[in-house]
Amino acid sequence: MAGMRLKPEQVRTEVAQSVEDDEIDLLELARALWRGKWTILFAALVAILLGGYYAFGVAEREFQSTAHLTLEARTNNVVDLESVISGVSTEQAALNTELEIILSRRLLSKLVDQLDLVEDPEFNTALVPPSMMSRVKEGVAGQISSWAGPDDNDAGSARPVGKSPRDKTIGKLNDALSASVKRDTYVFSISATTGDPEKSARIVNTLAEIYLDEQIAVKFEATEQAVTWLSARVTELEEELREKEETLKNARAETELISTEALEGLNLQAKDLRDRLQEMRGRAEQAEAEEKQLRDLVNAGARGEAAEATGDAALQRLMRSIENGEADAADLFDQRLSTLLDRAQAERERLQSQASALSVSYQRLQDRIDRQSEDLVRIQQLTREVETTRTLYETFLTRLKETTVQRGLQQADSRVLSDAITGDQVAPRAAMILALSMILGAMAGTAIVLVRQFMHSDFRTADDLEAVTGLPVMGQIPKMPITRGSLIGYLRDKPTSAAAEAIRNLRTSILLSNIDSPPKVIMSTSSVPGEGKTTQAIALTQNLAGLGKKVLLVEGDIRRRTFSQYFQAVPQGGILSALSGEVPLDDAVIFDEPLGADVLMGEKSRANAADLFSSDRFRNFLDMAREAYDFIIIDTPPVLVVPDARVIGQHVDAIVFAVGWSKTHRGQVTAALREFASVNLQVNALVLSRIDPKGMKRYGYGGKYGAYGSYGKGYYDLA
Repeated sequence: MAGMRLKPEQVRTEVAQSVEDDEIDLLELARALWRGKWTILFAALVAILLGGYYAFGVAEREFQSTAHLTLEARTNNVVDLESVISGVSTEQAALNTELEIILSRRLLSKLVDQLDLVEDPEFNTALVPPSMMSRVKEGVAGQISSWAGPDDNDAGSARPVGKSPRDKTIGKLNDALSASVKRDTYVFSISATTGDPEKSARIVNTLAEIYLDEQIAVKFEATEQAVTWLSARVTELEEELREKEETLKNARAETELISTEALEGLNLQAKDLRDRLQEMRGRAEQAEAEEKQLRDLVNAGARGEAAEATGDAALQRLMRSIENGEADAADLFDQRLSTLLDRAQAERERLQSQASALSVSYQRLQDRIDRQSEDLVRIQQLTREVETTRTLYETFLTRLKETTVQRGLQQADSRVLSDAITGDQVAPRAAMILALSMILGAMAGTAIVLVRQFMHSDFRTADDLEAVTGLPVMGQIPKMPITRGSLIGYLRDKPTSAAAEAIRNLRTSILLSNIDSPPKVIMSTSSVPGEGKTTQAIALTQNLAGLGKKVLLVEGDIRRRTFSQYFQAVPQGGILSALSGEVPLDDAVIFDEPLGADVLMGEKSRANAADLFSSDRFRNFLDMAREAYDFIIIDTPPVLVVPDARVIGQHVDAIVFAVGWSKTHRGQVTAALREFASVNLQVNALVLSRIDPKGMKRYGYGGKYGAYGSYGKGYYDLA
């Protein structure tokens, strides 16, 4: 191939880039939305019509009426009763609780009974006559039940009981009511939405009255309960106080305790006696130690140490006499020492006797103190119990008197700021419904356009085809209103048609693609059947022949051999006869007068077509044909079906690849180009064929591309 052929590496790079570029393009997305503007506008208009029909023809009118109440934070109570009957707190949680009370089933049931809403069809749907659809459903259900027959097992079983009409009415009323607290205030609103403006106001005002009466009733009931409870409690406390006072009196009469001060005096006396007892025990222990020491010295015969230990002057004088050797001095010394020992023993016994007497006195005094302390503690405990009971009795008695006085002073914790008036219409909101309908319709239309845009994986514009393949689109051929047998006649009879001009543009692009060496052997192919490659080859042949050139049209698709549907002449041979040399080329071809060119028809062969086109005979045949003709157009099978096109492409100068408009999948085109690149072939020209002008307008491309645009009316015969 000459001139325009690119390297296979470039083909693979361009195909890879095209795959990478297959991402969401915001500009293309905007173009798609602009092309689908009529679809979006139509969807919006349809939605507006439906919304208008609902707002003005189907939807029932609803009216809302509102009353405002405020929560009283009172500080001017006649008596302080908050400790008995507390008011409503002003915390947010308490305000929300009041809203729940307003919409409670207890109050709503009173409202239903007071206004007799069970007889109102708006709240009791059982009073509404059944619609035709409901009757049909009931009839079908009854017929099915009759076919199924009675169930003996369920004859005696209990059936579930549905809600009563009153319960259903309360539920519907709850749905029609709403309550809310105004931000940073103690004011809350009650609203009712019904189909009657007067009814809405009546329901709200009645509910407000019931709510206030309920507050007073609850307080009165609580007051009565408090009076009853306080009366019983005061009686019990009075009896209990009398019993405890009597017990305290008896306890004081039974004890010997005179006073607390007397008990303190006994404690001081006990302390003094305890000190004397400790002192006496110390002296007795000291006397006992001295006696023991003196007795030990006597037993040891230590007269000198005994005289020194006792410090007695007589013993010391006698000791000196003994040392001087005086007669009878030793006997006198022993007698004196014995006398002193007897005195020490007597002193020790005296002190021990006194200590024992003091101990007995101290123990008696301590026992007396313990008894009087226990009595004091018991009397103090009884006194505290009496005082506590008296205080509690006086408190409850005071609360009883206050509660009794408060019986006729109960007030509601809330008051009405503004009564509900005739309700205003709140539904249907026609403007909002129409606006939302328009928005939803536009969104639906946009979704349809985008889904249609993203779902299609074929080609509708030359820009899309070039963007995906990276190859130039040299022609855009519209779909022709013909059959196969009338193709040549159409091109001959309508030389100024949009299709004929598109073929001329394709011819011009191919010939000018390489000015120095224009292609002589041109192959027409496609990725799959039905993309207009044969029509393209025949039309290109007819156009080149119109230039006064000698052109040969070769049917390379010998597997299907569709040329017989375009040409009526019966040849003496075909391409196989020409390749084998059985029939000379001049005899094998036929000259078609309407086409103005020679045609070499295909022949049936048992040999593989790809093997025939790979042979040297085919190469020699093309070399011979190049000498005899100015241009050779070869119609080949689709690339993805058989390998014939890749084999024939090795011997041609240009490959024209047809892509069916809004038909061929992008993956098929890229796969076909990849097949060519695998054998070092490059497609020279892409042709977007079989374009439907009406379809272009339907998809929003009308008036933008090629000879089939609206501006071509002044130049082409668009019929």
